[in-house]
Amino acid sequence: MTADDRSLPHRSAIGWLANQPYLLLSLTSLFWAGNIVLGRYVAGHVPPVTLTLIRWVGAMAILLPLAMPHLRRDWPALRAKLPLLLVLSATGFAINNVLSYWALQFTQALNGLLIQSAGPLFVALWSLALFGLRLTRGQFFGILISLIGVLTIILRGDFAMLGSIRFNLGDIMYVAAMVAFGLYSALMPRRPRTHPLSLIVFTMGGGALLLLPCAIWEGASGATLTFDALTMATIGYIIIFPSALAYLCFNRGIALIGPNRAAPFFHLMPVFGSVMAILFLGERFQLFHIVGYALVLAGVMIASRK
Repeated sequence: MTADDRSLPHRSAIGWLANQPYLLLSLTSLFWAGNIVLGRYVAGHVPPVTLTLIRWVGAMAILLPLAMPHLRRDWPALRAKLPLLLVLSATGFAINNVLSYWALQFTQALNGLLIQSAGPLFVALWSLALFGLRLTRGQFFGILISLIGVLTIILRGDFAMLGSIRFNLGDIMYVAAMVAFGLYSALMPRRPRTHPLSLIVFTMGGGALLLLPCAIWEGASGATLTFDALTMATIGYIIIFPSALAYLCFNRGIALIGPNRAAPFFHLMPVFGSVMAILFLGERFQLFHIVGYALVLAGVMIASRK
């Protein structure tokens, strides 16, 4: 048996995963839900711009050795679409992430998960405004059903609590972050046709370059990074899971089924967030969890159908 033969099962598994959009987008939501919970936990401990810069530089360092051969081959295609790639870098990697981490210094993770669940709306609006792409009837009702499921989980089955939610500066910033990410998602189908690693590393690098002046200003203003155990654990998780892995999964998912069908998977983030609360924070599993999970999963299945 040759070395190539021994590598076939591994390649086959990766190839299978790369063609499972629903699994890829579910993993994306899982990793991003953890990012919101952790981002709130370290709010005020890690400066948001510096954390975002380290996030993309670290993720790029992990992926660059794998991406280098593809980058050399794809460079002409990337250079031809440079204005678009700069917009993708700014919206998907710089603006969205800085505003999200900054917002979590002023609002709760619960509010962040709730606002994040409005992601499909922003994707649909940008797709309509830029390219005239309308939601199908199935997508609309699927998003509506899964949104009701999200509210069931977050409001603990008591919709009267909806009137007691108060929005603050952090919530407004989080909405702005979702507007930016909605634009990124809507533009992704117009990306250059390159290897996924070429695109992700190039846009990560673009986002890091855009953030560098802001990070220098942040440090000069006195917001410095403290390298303790909490900081290192936070950086390690954020670099690997919601950055390198999640964006590869998300970009591939959009490439396979398009932005409007991929957007409802945003609604899985509150589901995963509530599961984390049950597993790690001791929250009791209750009836509203079952109802909410069922509605979210049903809505996602309806909205993501062809």
